[in-house]
Amino acid sequence: MNAPKRKYFPQWLVHAFFWCAIYLIFVYPFLIESRSIPLHIIVKLFMAAGLFYFNYYYLVPNFLLNDKMKTYIGISILIFITYTYLSHVLFIPEIPKDLGPLGNFLGERRASGMPLRFSLMPFVTLIVPYISAIMLRVYNELQKNENLRKTVEKEKVQSELQFLKTQLNPHFLFNSLNTIYSLSVKKSPDTSEAIINLSELMRYMIYEADKDLVPLGKEIEYIKSYVALQRLRLANSENVYLKISGDDTGKIIPSLLFISFIENAFKYGTDYAGKTYVKINLLIKVKSIHLYVVNKIGKHQAKSESSGVGLQNVKNRLNFLYPNSHDLDIKDDGATYEVNLILNL
Repeated sequence: MNAPKRKYFPQWLVHAFFWCAIYLIFVYPFLIESRSIPLHIIVKLFMAAGLFYFNYYYLVPNFLLNDKMKTYIGISILIFITYTYLSHVLFIPEIPKDLGPLGNFLGERRASGMPLRFSLMPFVTLIVPYISAIMLRVYNELQKNENLRKTVEKEKVQSELQFLKTQLNPHFLFNSLNTIYSLSVKKSPDTSEAIINLSELMRYMIYEADKDLVPLGKEIEYIKSYVALQRLRLANSENVYLKISGDDTGKIIPSLLFISFIENAFKYGTDYAGKTYVKINLLIKVKSIHLYVVNKIGKHQAKSESSGVGLQNVKNRLNFLYPNSHDLDIKDDGATYEVNLILNL
C-alpha cells in the first residue's frame, strides 16, 4: 500500500498570506479607528517587502546557504543600519504633543535633525520580514532537497537497471561474446584479454555496483575494462583515447557515476563503418576530479529515450550527492558531444 502523498501549499499562496498578515498587523490600528494610514508606514512596508525578496532570492541562497555566514551577517547589519537611518531621516513621524517630558525630548531631537535611533518601528517593520525570508527560504531548500532525495531513491533501482541495460544489455553482451568468438577462431592473442575484461565488468556490476560508495581506483579499473573491451569489438579503434592521471589513493565516489557519459560517447561516436572517435580524460587532483569526454556524432545516430533517461539520472544523482560542489557542462553542436564534469571532493 502506497503512503499518501503530502500536499504542499503553492509558494505564491504562502507569500500572499504572509504579506496580507504583515500589512494587516500594521494598518489594523488605523483602520479600526477610521484614521488615514500615514504615508511613511506604507513606504516602510514596501521597503520591507523589497528587502524581504532581496534577502529571499539573493542573500540567503548566495551567502547563508553557501557557507558564507560572516559575509551574510555583515551585509545584514549594514542593511539594518541603512534602513533605520533612512526611515528616520526621510520619514520622521509626527511627535504627539501630549507626551509630556518625553514629547519635549523627542521634539528636541527631531528639531536638532538627529535620527530617532531608539525607535523600535523600523526594526519591527524590517526584522519580521527579514527573518521570515530566512525561514521560508531555508524551509524551501530543505523541502527541495527532501523531494530530490526521495526522487533519487526512487530512481536508484531504475538507474541500476538502466546501467545494466546500457552497459551489459543483451546486445552489448552478445557483441562482446561474438568478438571473443571471432578472436578465438583467429587464435588471436587478444582472446584471453577480452575474456578477462568482460569478466571484470560483470564482477564489478554484481559485487560493487550496489554499494553507495566505492574506491575511486575500482571505478577506474571498471572504466579501463569497459574501454578495452570496446576497443576489441570496434573495427577501427585508433581514435579511441583514454587518459587517467593523478593519485586515486584514499578517494571514494558513488559507484557508476562516470560510466553513463562514457557509454553514451561510444554509443553515438561510432558510425556504420565502425570508425569511432572517443576521447576520455580523467584528471584526479587533491580536492577535485575532472572528467572530460568528447565524441564525434555520426549523422545516422539518433539519441534514444533510454540514453536521455540515463543521463538525467546521473544529473539527479550529482545534484543530490554533490550539491553546490560540482560543475557539469554538456555541449552538443550536432557534430561533437562534450561533457565536462568537475567534482569537488
